[in-house]
Amino acid sequence: MTRCRHLFIILALTLAFLTPVAAEDLLAARSTQSFPEAMLMLQESIREHGYTVSRVQRVDIGLTNMGYQTDKYRVVFFGKIDEVRELSNRHPEMIPYLPMNISVIAEGDQTILITSNPAIYKTLFSKVKNKFLFDHWENDIRSIFNDIREAE
Repeated sequence: MTRCRHLFIILALTLAFLTPVAAEDLLAARSTQSFPEAMLMLQESIREHGYTVSRVQRVDIGLTNMGYQTDKYRVVFFGKIDEVRELSNRHPEMIPYLPMNISVIAEGDQTILITSNPAIYKTLFSKVKNKFLFDHWENDIRSIFNDIREAE
Protein backbone atom coordinates (compact mmCIF):
# COMPACT_ATOMS: atom_id res chain seq x y z
CA MET A 1 0.00 0.00 0.00
CA THR A 2 1.11 3.53 -0.65
CA ARG A 3 1.87 5.91 2.15
CA CYS A 4 -1.26 7.94 1.36
CA ARG A 5 -3.48 4.88 1.59
CA HIS A 6 -1.98 4.03 4.98
CA LEU A 7 -2.72 7.54 6.21
CA PHE A 8 -6.21 7.52 4.75
CA ILE A 9 -7.00 4.21 6.43
CA ILE A 10 -5.71 5.52 9.76
CA LEU A 11 -7.72 8.72 9.34
CA ALA A 12 -10.86 6.82 8.39
CA LEU A 13 -10.49 4.56 11.42
CA THR A 14 -9.91 7.56 13.66
CA LEU A 15 -13.01 9.29 12.34
CA ALA A 16 -14.98 6.08 12.64
CA PHE A 17 -14.19 5.90 16.36
CA LEU A 18 -15.01 9.57 16.92
CA THR A 19 -18.11 9.81 14.75
CA PRO A 20 -20.20 7.11 13.11
CA VAL A 21 -19.75 8.16 9.47
CA ALA A 22 -20.11 6.67 6.03
CA ALA A 23 -17.94 7.70 3.10
CA GLU A 24 -20.56 10.17 1.87
CA ASP A 25 -20.46 11.85 5.27
CA LEU A 26 -16.87 12.99 4.76
CA LEU A 27 -15.80 16.24 3.14
CA ALA A 28 -12.39 16.22 1.47
CA ALA A 29 -10.20 18.39 -0.71
CA ARG A 30 -6.89 17.86 -2.45
CA SER A 31 -4.53 20.76 -3.06
CA THR A 32 -1.36 21.05 -5.10
CA GLN A 33 -0.06 23.48 -2.50
CA SER A 34 2.74 22.29 -0.27
CA PHE A 35 1.83 21.31 3.27
CA PRO A 36 3.01 24.60 4.88
CA GLU A 37 1.20 26.71 2.27
CA ALA A 38 -2.02 24.70 2.61
CA MET A 39 -1.87 24.90 6.42
CA LEU A 40 -1.42 28.67 6.28
CA MET A 41 -4.23 29.08 3.74
CA LEU A 42 -6.54 26.81 5.76
CA GLN A 43 -6.06 28.79 8.94
CA GLU A 44 -6.52 32.10 7.12
CA SER A 45 -9.72 30.89 5.46
CA ILE A 46 -11.07 29.56 8.76
CA ARG A 47 -10.54 33.01 10.31
CA GLU A 48 -12.06 34.77 7.28
CA HIS A 49 -15.19 32.67 7.77
CA GLY A 50 -15.50 34.01 11.32
CA TYR A 51 -14.11 31.01 13.22
CA THR A 52 -11.26 30.83 15.69
CA VAL A 53 -8.49 28.27 15.34
CA SER A 54 -8.32 26.84 18.83
CA ARG A 55 -5.50 24.35 18.37
CA VAL A 56 -3.30 22.64 15.80
CA GLN A 57 -2.36 19.15 16.91
CA ARG A 58 0.54 17.15 15.50
CA VAL A 59 -0.36 13.56 14.76
CA ASP A 60 2.60 12.47 12.64
CA ILE A 61 4.88 11.89 15.64
CA GLY A 62 2.52 9.28 17.07
CA LEU A 63 2.17 7.60 13.70
CA THR A 64 5.93 7.48 13.23
CA ASN A 65 6.29 5.91 16.69
CA MET A 66 3.79 3.25 15.57
CA GLY A 67 6.01 2.41 12.59
CA TYR A 68 4.20 4.37 9.86
CA GLN A 69 6.20 6.56 7.54
CA THR A 70 4.45 9.87 7.09
CA ASP A 71 5.18 13.23 5.66
CA LYS A 72 3.16 15.63 7.80
CA TYR A 73 -0.19 15.16 9.47
CA ARG A 74 -2.00 17.77 11.60
CA VAL A 75 -5.50 18.24 12.95
CA VAL A 76 -6.79 21.83 13.02
CA PHE A 77 -9.51 22.44 15.62
CA PHE A 78 -11.75 25.46 15.12
CA GLY A 79 -15.11 26.93 16.01
CA LYS A 80 -17.02 30.00 17.08
CA ILE A 81 -16.63 30.23 20.82
CA ASP A 82 -20.23 31.37 21.47
CA GLU A 83 -21.66 28.50 19.40
CA VAL A 84 -19.41 25.95 21.07
CA ARG A 85 -20.31 27.22 24.55
CA GLU A 86 -24.04 27.32 23.83
CA LEU A 87 -24.12 23.83 22.31
CA SER A 88 -21.95 22.45 25.12
CA ASN A 89 -24.22 23.93 27.78
CA ARG A 90 -27.53 22.95 26.15
CA HIS A 91 -26.40 19.64 24.69
CA PRO A 92 -23.49 18.16 26.67
CA GLU A 93 -23.70 15.03 24.50
CA MET A 94 -22.11 17.14 21.73
CA ILE A 95 -18.99 18.00 23.71
CA PRO A 96 -16.86 15.18 22.19
CA TYR A 97 -17.60 16.59 18.71
CA LEU A 98 -16.67 20.20 19.49
CA PRO A 99 -14.88 22.17 18.27
CA MET A 100 -14.93 21.07 14.64
CA ASN A 101 -11.71 19.75 13.14
CA ILE A 102 -10.02 19.26 9.79
CA SER A 103 -7.25 16.72 9.26
CA VAL A 104 -4.44 17.91 7.00
CA ILE A 105 -2.17 15.30 5.44
CA ALA A 106 0.89 15.85 3.25
CA GLU A 107 1.22 13.50 0.31
CA GLY A 108 4.44 14.28 -1.49
CA ASP A 109 4.04 17.77 -2.95
CA GLN A 110 0.25 17.80 -2.45
CA THR A 111 -1.95 18.23 0.60
CA ILE A 112 -5.19 16.48 1.51
CA LEU A 113 -7.81 17.96 3.81
CA ILE A 114 -10.60 15.83 5.29
CA THR A 115 -13.33 16.20 7.90
CA SER A 116 -16.67 14.78 8.94
CA ASN A 117 -19.63 16.53 7.33
CA PRO A 118 -21.33 18.55 10.12
CA ALA A 119 -24.70 17.79 8.49
CA ILE A 120 -24.54 14.31 10.08
CA TYR A 121 -25.08 15.95 13.46
CA LYS A 122 -28.73 16.58 12.48
CA THR A 123 -29.44 12.87 12.80
CA LEU A 124 -27.02 12.18 15.65
CA PHE A 125 -28.42 14.96 17.84
CA SER A 126 -32.13 15.11 17.14
CA LYS A 127 -32.84 17.25 20.23
CA VAL A 128 -30.83 20.22 18.94
CA LYS A 129 -33.40 22.85 17.90
CA ASN A 130 -31.25 25.06 15.65
CA LYS A 131 -30.20 22.34 13.19
CA PHE A 132 -29.68 25.00 10.52
CA LEU A 133 -26.39 25.65 12.30
CA PHE A 134 -25.08 22.28 11.09
CA ASP A 135 -25.96 23.16 7.50
CA HIS A 136 -24.22 26.51 7.97
CA TRP A 137 -21.09 24.73 9.22
CA GLU A 138 -21.18 22.40 6.22
CA ASN A 139 -21.46 25.33 3.81
CA ASP A 140 -18.59 27.13 5.54
CA ILE A 141 -16.33 24.07 5.39
CA ARG A 142 -17.14 23.58 1.70
CA SER A 143 -16.28 27.26 1.15
CA ILE A 144 -13.04 26.90 3.13
CA PHE A 145 -12.07 23.87 1.02
CA ASN A 146 -12.89 25.84 -2.15
CA ASP A 147 -10.60 28.64 -0.93
CA ILE A 148 -7.78 26.10 -0.61
CA ARG A 149 -8.44 24.68 -4.09
CA GLU A 150 -8.70 28.13 -5.71
CA ALA A 151 -5.46 29.35 -4.13
CA GLU A 152 -3.45 26.96 -6.31
